[in-house]
Amino acid sequence: MAEVNLESVVKRFGDVEVVRGIDLKIANEEFVALVGPSGCGKSTTLRMIAGLEEVTDGVISIGGRDVTDVAPKDRDIAMVFQSYALYPHMTVKENMSFGLRQQRTPRDVIEQRVSEAARILNIEELLSRKPKQLSGGQRQRVAMGRAIVRQPKVFLFDEPLSNLDAQLRVQMRTEIKRLRQKVRTTTVYVTHDQVEALTLADRIVVMNKGRIEQIGTPHDLYHAPATQFVAGFIGSPSMNFLPFEMKAEGDGLVMQLGQGLVLPVPAERRARYAGLAGRGDLLLGLRPEHFSAAREPLPPGEAAFDTVISIVEPVGLESFVYFRMADTEICARLPPDSGAQEGRPMRLAADLNQMHVIDTRTGLVVS
Repeated sequence: MAEVNLESVVKRFGDVEVVRGIDLKIANEEFVALVGPSGCGKSTTLRMIAGLEEVTDGVISIGGRDVTDVAPKDRDIAMVFQSYALYPHMTVKENMSFGLRQQRTPRDVIEQRVSEAARILNIEELLSRKPKQLSGGQRQRVAMGRAIVRQPKVFLFDEPLSNLDAQLRVQMRTEIKRLRQKVRTTTVYVTHDQVEALTLADRIVVMNKGRIEQIGTPHDLYHAPATQFVAGFIGSPSMNFLPFEMKAEGDGLVMQLGQGLVLPVPAERRARYAGLAGRGDLLLGLRPEHFSAAREPLPPGEAAFDTVISIVEPVGLESFVYFRMADTEICARLPPDSGAQEGRPMRLAADLNQMHVIDTRTGLVVS
């Protein structure tokens, strides 16, 4: 078993606390991605798991064994770095087998493991080449192969695709997904790219200012964020936030967004938000895909409003359409044939069945 557990882990650099008492349990064979903005502590956390950074306080265990003070080489982990870290004077085969040769692994075992890893990664024809003869994607495959041949308990990836161009990143995401199907090893993957996390991970850990904001499946984080930070961080384009006041109106609730714009709270959500009546320190959260050109009659839970389109960004199968709604700039994801034109008025609808309400005093999503 190769579960990874972090218990109350803290990391300080002098007086600066960059990881603030995090607890995390990663199951055997699970793929977990750590995401967050620069400086949130995700790479530092990964480096502590690897043993490349000392733990100021707390305990890290791998496979039930306390490795907090164990040297990196004795933790039975393999790490893939952002910079590939290949030896330029060695061939691909020599780079992949270097760690095994250092461990005095029998030659036949080395040959077997390198051949198998090369087959999995489709780099068999590259084994005799040197790194300077490889593309960026090929170099990253070699770095992954070097990790695979060690057959570690845990794979650690530190932003492995950030040096690649957009097309190669998409290709390598697919390669990692394919590798994951063939090699079921516990994996911790650090990235600033939420698309990588959403497409690759079993669970995602969203970090902010050294703390864990939320842990969940990609579906949970996207559709049921716990905080405003998670709601805004997960998803591209990010969730729209509009300040409003919740008001009671007859048997129902409405949201007063300013400039006379009033949106009704769907009937099935009234009980959830009943205690917020009279509160003006709230935010309405709606993702770009939850806006559409208004239809008649409106489906239940949708509310129509008039606006003027300011910018249309065609991106192929869809367009990102920008407009103002109650003095807030909004981004909507609309079909290219929606009729949106820059500078022209348009009647849109917001699907309030998908709304999120955020309490600005706590930063939490009201559930």
